[in-house]
Amino acid sequence: MPRIFKLWSLVAGMVVFFAGCASTAHIKKDEHADFSRYRSFAWIEKDESGEVRNDLTQQQIRQAVNRELEKAGWNETRQKPDVLLSYDVLVEKSVEETSDPVYSEPYTRVVYNPYTRRYMTIYYPSQFLGYDRGQRTVREGTVTITMIDAKKDKVVWQGWTTDEVNSRNLTKREIDNSVRAIFRKFDLAKN
Repeated sequence: MPRIFKLWSLVAGMVVFFAGCASTAHIKKDEHADFSRYRSFAWIEKDESGEVRNDLTQQQIRQAVNRELEKAGWNETRQKPDVLLSYDVLVEKSVEETSDPVYSEPYTRVVYNPYTRRYMTIYYPSQFLGYDRGQRTVREGTVTITMIDAKKDKVVWQGWTTDEVNSRNLTKREIDNSVRAIFRKFDLAKN
């Protein structure tokens, strides 16, 4: 019995840990959109400047979104799709406030007790002194995915997430985590 309890405790701890590592996603949807009608999608090929985007980030985002939509039973098509997809990636510097607790060093003191005629050691534990506040510069990456009803030319769903990133470009792992976090909320939006 104790062995099973330890195993379940470990599993529960891992679930809590990985849930804490997940990005927080946000969504907005058109309340009047009927998501049961949508089964096919296509990507918008041009960005605002009219240039065709063709880079590794684009490929990785498209692959990640395609995987998530295919899991939901959608398929990519070029002939009369129900939904048009676009994405946006923004990586910018931000300032994060830090607040670390500060404690005094514990110490001991030797005193002489004249009544017992002995020396004794008194322990003084560390005490909370306050907070050491500071700032640090971080890079935040925001991934936004937008769905547009192809017939009405109207945005019906948008999901986005922001998380701390390590460089100017998102890594494949950061892209996959962001897209997964966004599409966890997609199932809720369909209902």
